[in-house]
Amino acid sequence: MKALIMGLGLHGGGLESARFLLNRGAEITVTDLRDEKTLAPSIEHLDKITAESGCKPVRYILGKHETNDFKNADIVIKNPGVRHDSPFLKVSKRIETDLSLFLSESPARLFAVTGTKGKSGTASALHWILKTDRKAGKAFLGGNITVSPLTFLNELTASDDVVLELSSFQLGDIKNHKNTEGQLLLKPSAAILTSIMHDHLDRYASMEEYIDDKRNIYRGQDDSCITVAGDDSWGKSFHAESRGRPLIWSDKQESLCPLLSGQSGGWITPSGLGFARLNNWEGVPEEITELVPEKVLTPGKHQKLNMLCAALTTFGLGINAQTIRGALASFPGIEHRLEFFHEAKGIRFYNDSAATIPEAAAACIEALTMQLSLQNGLILVTGGTDKNLNFLPLVNAAKKVKTLILLAGTGSEKLSQLLDEKGIPYHGPFDNLNEAVRLAVNKAVSGDNITLSPGCASFGMFLNEFDRGLKWKEAVKKLV
Repeated sequence: MKALIMGLGLHGGGLESARFLLNRGAEITVTDLRDEKTLAPSIEHLDKITAESGCKPVRYILGKHETNDFKNADIVIKNPGVRHDSPFLKVSKRIETDLSLFLSESPARLFAVTGTKGKSGTASALHWILKTDRKAGKAFLGGNITVSPLTFLNELTASDDVVLELSSFQLGDIKNHKNTEGQLLLKPSAAILTSIMHDHLDRYASMEEYIDDKRNIYRGQDDSCITVAGDDSWGKSFHAESRGRPLIWSDKQESLCPLLSGQSGGWITPSGLGFARLNNWEGVPEEITELVPEKVLTPGKHQKLNMLCAALTTFGLGINAQTIRGALASFPGIEHRLEFFHEAKGIRFYNDSAATIPEAAAACIEALTMQLSLQNGLILVTGGTDKNLNFLPLVNAAKKVKTLILLAGTGSEKLSQLLDEKGIPYHGPFDNLNEAVRLAVNKAVSGDNITLSPGCASFGMFLNEFDRGLKWKEAVKKLV
């Protein structure tokens, strides 16, 4: 079999697809628009795999694509970043992804998480709870969170649980993909949809087109499954369409239950406690039950909502409320999402590089300013590449910031115009991260918080948001 990997990438998806197909005797060609220097870590790893396994060496076509490679391949493995209307894909016989390869063979129970923001935090909290409540098997985490599920496919049994964070691009790639029995390939026992906001409008023609890819997360479900979604207009449309049993998460911070009569779901109170009420739910008591503790290790209302989604899912599947509360009380959060990583001279440093839309950066400002006394402030490093988004949520939140520092990029150009109109002062934009860090530290005093929360894409100065976060942490630790 001749297999073509379209987009080797740097996060393991193309690499693991190549390993998967090499183990099945395929002849592999890798094609990527990036050059050998950029892809060096993945190429080195893949060459090591072929050398150790004795497989035929991989053929590389870098810096370009060749149409004949696509025509001659029996199977093309598409990177999620590649657009569906690519002329190269139009001449391909069969198109798969690392996700479709995984779903075709996985025997494990599946939990799938998507949304605009909150999907990584929710998926990680869900995995944390499932790891805590093991009676048999193991719990695994993968997907858009930079771990290809093919890395653990060979370890899986029917007793295991797999949590996958899925982007709209990944979900769009498996639309209408079916298994050998003619059923949709993606059928998660629980489909969780977190907050929906404007995003990727540089890729999609409209919000409706963007959300239609999200809807693929539950289209293969039946009434044996659970669909967890919000109580806003998008969430209501998901529940109306899905055949899974509905669980509703509410972002209304109320002491009393905000759910309508007969609805099952959960909410966060003003004090920060998370509660659930399930009606006519087999094996679960109907009384209001505390699931999310008031004190957790990660700050912010949006982090509590992520935990609530994870708690509702596991509670609906029969996990004990006390087990859920205990697990969430010790949940450490995840890298690049409001990550507290350093403290020096009384100044606390955070990495929120995964905040790639303005609303996410605004939520970071809200979370970190709530921690501060009247004498202390927040120093925010923000900005980057635009995704055709509205920056007003970030600008309005920036009024609470003590010092605002911009990184260079098309998003910062739009952002600076709005800041000028509102009379909000800022420094930059800087095209050198070390200079931005040095200025932030010089402006800070003991008791301040300093965070990177860009509200933009990372391309230009960085490979991706994870590279941006790592370089931010490196610069802080080097200069402080």
